[in-house]
Amino acid sequence: MSAIALNVAPIFILILVGWTLARTGFLKASVGDGLGEFVFKVAVPMLMFRTLAEADFHGASPFRLWAAYFAGVGITWAVAHLVARHIFGRDEQIGVIAGVSAAFANNVFIGLPLVGRSVGDEGLVALSILLAIHLPVMMIIGTILMENATHRMAGGEKQGILAILKQIGRNLVTNPLVIGLVAGLAFNLSGLPLTPVGKTVVDQIAGIAGAAALISLGMSLTRYSISGNLGISTAMTLLKLFLMPACVYAAAKLLGLPPSWVSALVLTSSVPTGVNAWLIANRFGAGQSLAASTISITTLFGVLSVSFWAWLLAS
Repeated sequence: MSAIALNVAPIFILILVGWTLARTGFLKASVGDGLGEFVFKVAVPMLMFRTLAEADFHGASPFRLWAAYFAGVGITWAVAHLVARHIFGRDEQIGVIAGVSAAFANNVFIGLPLVGRSVGDEGLVALSILLAIHLPVMMIIGTILMENATHRMAGGEKQGILAILKQIGRNLVTNPLVIGLVAGLAFNLSGLPLTPVGKTVVDQIAGIAGAAALISLGMSLTRYSISGNLGISTAMTLLKLFLMPACVYAAAKLLGLPPSWVSALVLTSSVPTGVNAWLIANRFGAGQSLAASTISITTLFGVLSVSFWAWLLAS
């Protein structure tokens, strides 16, 4: 357990440091916004570039990896939707937000540092392969389901799937994470080595991605209070932190993924809910408090779930 604690505890301590800095006013909220923007646009893309540029894929196919992870996403999302609708009696829009909140892991700001510390480079390769399609798949599904739910509840003009795909496609083309992934893969396929100076610069920037991401995340959490929806948010927290990684673990084992890939997928699926759940809720004006509460509660108790799954994988 001591080795697990050494890998897991710093992740959540850094989040706590960021939260404390913003909560006490020692640093202004605008500092956290700027740090988060730097992480998203520069540091994490550089980390993903380095990971893929230096990766040895051994001819591995990504399809089993994607199937294992999204099997867990699909099951968790469906269960969360049914729980929200039939146990808590919420409407269809809240059902969709419940599903997003329970199945959208914070793979970038928490998953990458966690997998890097716990699994190493092979785990980062697996996570980078997942991130290549994670955001577009989750955003497309979430947006389409919310569009359908809004149309059925309120009527009015319904945005077509093609329009949704075009809008998300335009966003992805300029997304720094996608650019980092594509550039890293292209550099890997080119067979060219990084020059000593270039490698030093890339390593320096990539090296600060984890800590900066966690501190900026902690600072942003001061905006997501736990208000109302405590019962349903707690239920979504349990599904996110325990059901989803359990499903991913079972699917990854069933599909025969390498141990390092199993560990990477299970650990990243056990991390707290990502802020994208709140972004979808805010865009449609429904379920903001549910998404915000789930983000806060999963982050508060994430250290327990991550430690449990890290212990299970180690044993």
